[in-house]
Amino acid sequence: MDTAAIYHRSESEYAYLYEKGHYHIRIRTKAKDVDSVELISGDPYSLDEEKWYTEGKEMKKVATTNMHDYWMIDTHEPTKRMAYGFRVIGKDGIEIFYSDQGVYPFEKAFLEQMNFYFRVPYIHEIDAFRAPDWASETIWYQIFPDRFNNGDKSNDPKGTLSWGSKAHPSRDDFYGGDLQGVLDKLDYLESLGINGIYFTPIFKAHSNHKYDTIDYKEIDPDFGDKALFKKVVDEAHKRGIRIMIDAVFNHVGIQSSQWQDILKHQEKSKYKDWFYIHSFPVQDVSGLSTDELENVGRVNYDTFAFTGHMPKLNTANPEVQDYLLDIATYWIKEFDIDAWRLDVANEVDHFFWKRFFKETTAIKEDLYILGEIWHSSQNWLNGDEFHAVMNYAFTDNIENYFFKKILSPSRLVSSLNSQLMLYRKQTTEVMFNLLDSHDTPRVLSKANGNKHLVKSAMAFLYSQPGAPCMYYGTEIGMDGEADPDCRKCMIWDENKQDHDMLDFSKALIQFRKKYQKILSHGETEWHDVRDDEQFIGFKRKLGNQELHFYFNQDEDAAFLPLLPYNAEKVFGFNDETYEQDEVLHQNGFSVYYYVDNEEEKKQRMSEKRQRAKKRKVLLEAIRTI
Repeated sequence: MDTAAIYHRSESEYAYLYEKGHYHIRIRTKAKDVDSVELISGDPYSLDEEKWYTEGKEMKKVATTNMHDYWMIDTHEPTKRMAYGFRVIGKDGIEIFYSDQGVYPFEKAFLEQMNFYFRVPYIHEIDAFRAPDWASETIWYQIFPDRFNNGDKSNDPKGTLSWGSKAHPSRDDFYGGDLQGVLDKLDYLESLGINGIYFTPIFKAHSNHKYDTIDYKEIDPDFGDKALFKKVVDEAHKRGIRIMIDAVFNHVGIQSSQWQDILKHQEKSKYKDWFYIHSFPVQDVSGLSTDELENVGRVNYDTFAFTGHMPKLNTANPEVQDYLLDIATYWIKEFDIDAWRLDVANEVDHFFWKRFFKETTAIKEDLYILGEIWHSSQNWLNGDEFHAVMNYAFTDNIENYFFKKILSPSRLVSSLNSQLMLYRKQTTEVMFNLLDSHDTPRVLSKANGNKHLVKSAMAFLYSQPGAPCMYYGTEIGMDGEADPDCRKCMIWDENKQDHDMLDFSKALIQFRKKYQKILSHGETEWHDVRDDEQFIGFKRKLGNQELHFYFNQDEDAAFLPLLPYNAEKVFGFNDETYEQDEVLHQNGFSVYYYVDNEEEKKQRMSEKRQRAKKRKVLLEAIRTI
């Protein structure tokens, strides 16, 4: 056994309170190296009397990667205090005690030493990571306001182009999309089935994308006004649709009053400590073109990337903190928004985000806070900053399998499991999952126009834990390469829409909503992964309910394995029954619903045996008194 590969860390994603009475403990071992793992645990004050180290609780292998196996147990202690260690038995027969102080022989001399155990001094429910219940039930729809729908031509900015007049929009094009346009299409969104809208920035700004904020407390006049936004929120809420807006707190635009004061007064400006300025005089880049501003290079102040028109805010400055937090709480109090999406969240300090979390959730306890982070994000997801991040790292693996074809089925499973094991289960349940956005090529372009492939990838994404998001226009077959091409005008001419894709999107959303509890909270079991056939079969299980998924990416048709008796087909594409066999063609998938009454019986028997073991230990302890 390779003991160097064994890993556990207390009070982390390896040991956390899931919900009252359910404490999750994980441990990592080398892949295919360990035969079994048991949790040795009990109240730290009763070790000598109860000798609870003599009875272990079997842990379940819940995930495997190409490097590691992950084991988990859902446990609890009535006293809310816990000391614990692990009994690990290798496939070579070696048996060890893995403890807070390292690896030791599994012998009484070490097991009876309290200081060897990991400790949970007291399980405080207030410290648990909590996400809003509604967040796991949401199917998001992302809207880029200038390109969704022009409902009011009277507020069109100067130079507005005719809707969809350019096949490939440029960086500085305006098309007149606005909040009235969204309001006019709420019935359409409701019929689509989504129950959350994510708006890219709507505050006053110079650009069409509005990530260069001028005034955080004003709706951009190109989009409407506050009264109209309030009406959009209220009407959406009547339809059961939540609203998330975009906050750019990493930087402002050069047209903001604060930056204009810097340019006017230079080192005498009262805002000079609001930014990271290296020297004076500060360069004025306002005369550059849009394309030049996107990559202006190094200037004498910090910016977002190398975009000279987006100077970076110094969020360590208490004045800046107070200014931004006033904004964050204002839109919750005055407009009842349900969520904040935080742009470039990884480049803002943790101290600020902790204040942000505390002050915003104090006003609205079930506020959903989403960070834009494109990489592994454990440091932001401990329960006191964000509830979730835009799950691009998870998306990359799906894209690399379905579109780029650089992963095998087993490597895809390994990569997804690696991502899932980075976070607490309740975090995974509310992660923001997407295949495309305003920052990436559209999914149809990623698939080189193959709509069958898009359907398969979408179904795969919607089968995973987390909250899926649909980028506007995906449902009617829109394409587009990288920014700005992915920001085309929404197609409202029904003769130009892909109605087959629209029908599929509606069916997929309804499928997700119908089986949401299994898909959000159920465990995943990868049970049929065939590299030589490009075939993936897995189960999502919650209690005795199961959804069986099968995906075929091979050119040849694939036969499904023998399905459980009474399994009911509930969704599928490009599949058929052939001489009593279920067949998947390329890019086809099938989903079956099954209620496993035998598994329910086994679970009851297992629980009964556990209760019997506890009674036995208790009786033995009483006899020794």
